Amino acid sequence: MSQSRKTAKRMTIMLLIVALIFALVFGWGYMRGVFVAKFLKTFAYQVQTVATIKAQETLWQPSVDSVGTLTAINGASLSAEVAGIVDSINFKSGQDVQKGDVLLTLRPNSDSAVLAQLQAQARLDAITYARDEKQLAANAISQAQLDTDRANLDAANAQVAAQQATMNEKIVRAPFAGRLGIRQVDLGQYLQAGTTIVTLEQLNPLFVDFYLPQQDIAQLQVGQVVDVGLDAYPGQTYKAKIVAIGATIDAATRSLAVRAVLENDKLRLRPGMFASVSVEVGAAKDAVTLPQTAIAYSSYGDTVYIVKHGTDAQGHANLVVSQVFVTLGDTRGDQVQVLSGVQPGDEVVTAGQVKLHNGSPVTVNNIIQPSNNPSPNPPNE
Repeated sequence: MSQSRKTAKRMTIMLLIVALIFALVFGWGYMRGVFVAKFLKTFAYQVQTVATIKAQETLWQPSVDSVGTLTAINGASLSAEVAGIVDSINFKSGQDVQKGDVLLTLRPNSDSAVLAQLQAQARLDAITYARDEKQLAANAISQAQLDTDRANLDAANAQVAAQQATMNEKIVRAPFAGRLGIRQVDLGQYLQAGTTIVTLEQLNPLFVDFYLPQQDIAQLQVGQVVDVGLDAYPGQTYKAKIVAIGATIDAATRSLAVRAVLENDKLRLRPGMFASVSVEVGAAKDAVTLPQTAIAYSSYGDTVYIVKHGTDAQGHANLVVSQVFVTLGDTRGDQVQVLSGVQPGDEVVTAGQVKLHNGSPVTVNNIIQPSNNPSPNPPNE
């Protein structure tokens, strides 16, 4: 009997412990729900501070953008046509030269002596031909002899010209006016034919070569203005004009090659520079623009918050936000074109949207505004 009582007592204690555990668990869950609901209710009606901007229409120039490379109109790696030892170097690295300037000569060796010998033979053949012309007039020789003399004279003159050409091949001249690069050879060095001596680039004007998607071909034509930006000169825009449009579409990328000409009067630009390119297409028109920070991008649609005047539960005037879907167009610097959803004069939230929902009360503080520059300048680091 005593054993049964002990067992019943243990069971009672266990049941009480289990009941206590369940009470604690469910009680904690209930209290947590109450606190969360209270927090959400407080948060839902908490006034959020936001920055805003009045939507307005600005003149918008449609454009297509790309990246390109500056290329010299004339550029070459200069070399001698024949092998030889460098006899003289007549330029300095980075020097500006004119067309025809002598840059380098190879050692002539016996070239001058060979030329003198050939010239002497040519003079002798000329004397022989002149004498035989008189002999033919006196019927002292045959026409065949005179023809042979003429052939000998022509051959001698040809050998003189060939030797002069060989000697000229040992003189490297600038093929066009431009700026030299870094010298690649030294005095007394033996050069194989075709060894690069120095590069020569014509710096003004320059080509801007870039590619555009094939769908833009209908908007392109020779003479269009191209805005060119360079990382080396932030904040500056250079104007170029399209001079050629590729005849074929690249089958791999479905893109079209375009070439523009850029004036480089101050010679600040260099071939090979990376360039950002914007081609103006169509006529400029008025469009509603907003800072890109005002847009909430999502997979189900892009939205903005518009500030509306309302009243609270006590009838006091306040500001609330209304979330609206927008259709966006092109971007330009910090700005984005809004095609629908926002009208000129609407007050749009530009900062502080994270804590907002439709109908949230807000207060406006525009002391700090996000950037809204159509042509922003990157900071210098």
